[in-house]
Amino acid sequence: MTETFFNYLQFEKRLSANTLTAYRTDLLQFSDFILSNFEVPAVATADYGMTRSWIISLVDDEMSAVSVNRKIASLRAFYKFLLKRQTISRDPTTKISVLKTGKRLPSFVKESEMASLLDETLFSETHEGHRNRLILELFYATGIRLSELIGLRENQIDTANTTIKVLGKRNKERVIPFSRKIIPLINTYQASRNKEIDKKEHGLLFVTGQGDPCYPMMIYRIVNKSLRAATVSEKKSPHILRHSYATHLLNKGAEINAVKDLLGHTSLAATQVYTHNSLDKLKKVFDQAHPKA
Repeated sequence: MTETFFNYLQFEKRLSANTLTAYRTDLLQFSDFILSNFEVPAVATADYGMTRSWIISLVDDEMSAVSVNRKIASLRAFYKFLLKRQTISRDPTTKISVLKTGKRLPSFVKESEMASLLDETLFSETHEGHRNRLILELFYATGIRLSELIGLRENQIDTANTTIKVLGKRNKERVIPFSRKIIPLINTYQASRNKEIDKKEHGLLFVTGQGDPCYPMMIYRIVNKSLRAATVSEKKSPHILRHSYATHLLNKGAEINAVKDLLGHTSLAATQVYTHNSLDKLKKVFDQAHPKA
């Protein structure tokens, strides 16, 4: 039944590979706990007490509240699926409550620091140098996710209309505009890549020195190394550039629903967290509207 559930998540819910892996990990851990501690034939027959015992064990192991809540969400999705299929008659997660978590605001790089990073950093006149610069520019110019950048194909880039088409979470496509200033960087990178690298027949824009597709840790290292020289922000990951993209758009007066669509968020609540970071915008509102400003 678990494989039927995963097929449902993959083909009907169209969840990403990373999300599917998380679900598998959570349910495998739950299954190991249940079958080791209780006399039940399968996880489908677990009751509320067994489910609660697992949650308590996770808390006792000092797992973060965010991680525990994700595992609770995995269980709820699984038992909701079984209930709809009439495999079970009662959902054992109904009375399970999520743990309280402190709200963390997204970190971002200041506009001045981003300008310094992109305009003053020296990149080598090689495939690697042009590639690394374009990676940073595209992250900040489009707000795309790490997985979207790695999977970006050359035929998804429309230089005539200055847009890129990306395949986001749940295989949802969206079109993102970018500045015409990016076009020369794309052309320069492609020219150096085609001259120096024997690119494999995969159609991807970014490649390693051997012409293979890039991988997450490689992109992380490129971004982390560049940000270390340009910002005092504690976090220096590709996702910080996505946060910076959203925050700076809102600071400049972008409408929040437009930013939501650009980021590929399904819920406006996911985008609203960036409004708390837009201190520059709040200061301008205060300066313009308050009598004592």
